[in-house]
Amino acid sequence: MIDIPRPPSAQAIARYTAQGYWGKATFADIMQARARQTPDREAMADERRRVTYGQLWAEVRRFAEFLRRQGIDRGDVVTLQLPSRIEFPVVFFALELVGAVANKISADFRAVEVEYILRFSKSKAYVCAKESKGFDYLGMLDGMRGGLPELALAICIDDVEHPGVTSFARVVAHTPEMAESDRLRMSSQDVMRMCFTSGTTGNPKGVLHSFDTTLWTAELFNRELRVTEDDVLLGFLPVGLNWGYLNLVQTVMAGARIVMLERFSAAEVLHVIERERITYIPTPPAAIVSLLNAPELAHHDLSSLRVMITGGTSAAVETVKAFQAAVPHARLIELYGMLETGFHAITRLTDDPLKVIGTVGRCLPSMGLRLVDDAGRDVPFGEIGEIAASGPSVHLGYLDNPQANADSFTADGWFRTGDLGQFVDAEGNLRIAGRKKEIINRAGKKYFPREIEELLYEHPKVMQAAVVGVPDPRLGESNCLCVVLKPGRQLELEEVVAFLKGRVADYKLPERMVRLDALPMTPTGKVRRSELVRQITAR
Repeated sequence: MIDIPRPPSAQAIARYTAQGYWGKATFADIMQARARQTPDREAMADERRRVTYGQLWAEVRRFAEFLRRQGIDRGDVVTLQLPSRIEFPVVFFALELVGAVANKISADFRAVEVEYILRFSKSKAYVCAKESKGFDYLGMLDGMRGGLPELALAICIDDVEHPGVTSFARVVAHTPEMAESDRLRMSSQDVMRMCFTSGTTGNPKGVLHSFDTTLWTAELFNRELRVTEDDVLLGFLPVGLNWGYLNLVQTVMAGARIVMLERFSAAEVLHVIERERITYIPTPPAAIVSLLNAPELAHHDLSSLRVMITGGTSAAVETVKAFQAAVPHARLIELYGMLETGFHAITRLTDDPLKVIGTVGRCLPSMGLRLVDDAGRDVPFGEIGEIAASGPSVHLGYLDNPQANADSFTADGWFRTGDLGQFVDAEGNLRIAGRKKEIINRAGKKYFPREIEELLYEHPKVMQAAVVGVPDPRLGESNCLCVVLKPGRQLELEEVVAFLKGRVADYKLPERMVRLDALPMTPTGKVRRSELVRQITAR
């Protein structure tokens, strides 16, 4: 089993349990109950097929039995790199039945990122699709396996014949559903999932969550936004990201229905809203901008839409106003949260939109939210401070990273988010002021620039490189490469993109390049990134 670096105290467990935030149930208990109560109710649909709750639970049990026969056991880490297809929840939810830990990673990640995560997490198995968006995952796997001695099993969800890869699609018809007597029982306090995110050192950090911390996050979403079995969710957020995964959990917990899209297209989303009678959409602000500017907007019936909830990066005030004008019967809700904390601040359905515009709302009753200085002391009202969080959805620490755990929590146990905020009124509505860390946040997808810079130093024409996020009205931030070339060399942006393409996720690729004679440095030799952003913005 994975050791929990920051286990909750006995007092916290007793308090959260007494308050109803934590319980004995795991996700399989909830899914099994749904399958028994409403077996013929449609649960999920993607661009290829649809399944009912009964069918979904049967597929989960088949995959669990398949994993058991392949030797996956209690405490084994299984990494999933899958697009937004029904196979993702089938695989993910099956892992609980064998006691394994799910490690979900973005389908956009490429060899450098995937190999590091597989090695650091000590993954015993890797599950992927044959391809998505034109990318060959099995080809990438072939190039990595020599450096992954602990990876014992590779599984493809598609019908393939590939050396060293087991095709579940080829054996599913012959695999029975797992017998109840073979199911391993996990505690609600066990680590059941991890997800890697960029850290201040530039290396990804493995965030650990239990059933308790996960299920309470989904329950909060459903309570605050009144999600019921009558709702139809639209899931175009990638399931490898935390929010995309939580949408699936929300759906099952509410007994609702979700429609998954493998990629975002404004025209397709508008069509699906009308066809499927979508009521609930989670989205980054960039997608809202695309929908509002789509020529098809006026030609679709959006009357079913009840709520659109946005997060990842703050929406521009003009975007909020434009949405309310275009879809006046629906509410646009803003939230603040992150992989480590779930979510803990949100504008309410009952709020006056004009009063809370430009904020991410107020802290939820079960959560704690403070603004602190570098010493961990509360800042005076109205001043900007680092957002610190506590509560039943906060993560259990970082995998095998004692320094990050020590740096990320205050002495009294509050998690330091690295984001800066400011309370704007007596009700506690919070405005996001920026980020303390240097992570780039492009349309809600975050990454640390050092991983790109390290690769760029391999380029024969590059002397120095720094990637910074510059303000962008649609994406929040876009990627700008500041580069110092070796004497007598010439370099174009297209050449840089080609050099990085296929090695890292596309959202990390530079979109702009600025050539400089020298990078601005601090006395200790660190790049002054804020100065670079200022220079680029001034241009």
